[in-house]
Amino acid sequence: MNDALKALREKIDTLDDQILDLLNERAKVVLDVGKTKQGSKSAYYVPSREQAIYERLRQHNPGPFPSDAIQRVFREIISASLALEQPMKVAFLGPQATFTHVAAMQQFGLSAQLVPQKSISAVFDEVARGRANYGVVPVENSNEGVVTHTLDMFMESGLKIYAEILQEISHDLLSLSARMSDIERVYSHPQALAQCRKWLEENLPDVPLIDVASTAAAAQLAAGDRSAAAIASAAAGAQYDLRQVKANIADNPSNFTRFLVISNQIPAPGGHDKTSILFLIKDEPGILLRMLEPFSKRSINLSKIESRPLKKRAWEYIFFLDIEGHIETPAVRDAVDELGDYCQFIKVLGSYPRAV
Repeated sequence: MNDALKALREKIDTLDDQILDLLNERAKVVLDVGKTKQGSKSAYYVPSREQAIYERLRQHNPGPFPSDAIQRVFREIISASLALEQPMKVAFLGPQATFTHVAAMQQFGLSAQLVPQKSISAVFDEVARGRANYGVVPVENSNEGVVTHTLDMFMESGLKIYAEILQEISHDLLSLSARMSDIERVYSHPQALAQCRKWLEENLPDVPLIDVASTAAAAQLAAGDRSAAAIASAAAGAQYDLRQVKANIADNPSNFTRFLVISNQIPAPGGHDKTSILFLIKDEPGILLRMLEPFSKRSINLSKIESRPLKKRAWEYIFFLDIEGHIETPAVRDAVDELGDYCQFIKVLGSYPRAV
């Protein structure tokens, strides 16, 4: 080793030691924050605070450290810090290596205790019974639309939306051999197969497509069968030692899924919030137009409206609405109160930081 390289490596070691010292100093402050929160009964996990940290650091980053890596690095620092304050248990729609698992890791980091559940209702139940602090469930995909089971659960549950996660979905074709010629069957979740339908028809037209419960289950099956392939995430491929046959085979390259973090609480306003409500309107002429007027006259943007049949009464519908702003802001509160005049039933599902 030449002297110049040795000197540079010694400089890196010195900087690493300084980083370690600063991490421990930060951890001590975090513990003090935890003690202060205990006295005031404040929430120890505040997603809007995390977003503000990431954004501030990105804006102040002079380089050459890449700005898109800042959130990944500090997510793990914050995750480890939260674990010092209080062990955090997060239920998610499993199994491991599904896109929901990846979303949970993206939101909470690797220091959280992430616990897979077999169904969306089981995630809600774990949080409602206090066996998990938070839950992560999918709610809609940019190509396939809403996850109706999640919406239905909010009709029955008293849980609130605490945060949202927006994740880009990349479907990879994975197998043990990585050779297209070896593939005699393809496993995946029905939604993933639907999102890759055109590519499969063009490249594997005679290969049977087999529905399974999750993309992770598909990867597990492919790991035990050299003649099979799975459509799944890169994380599933890594977990089950599969090789990439073809990356990102979805017919639409712009493919995002929105996930919700559920909790027993509503976070305080953070400045860039969204409020979700559900309501049942009275059956009157012009009611659909009138239900939008409280928001229009206050210049409040509605980012989503979705309807679901009311299961207990035929031909009646319950509506889900996403509103920009926090329920504690006067304009949003007044608009929701006015909407309530036209409703048989109205429920605020949560106010939470908008995903960026």
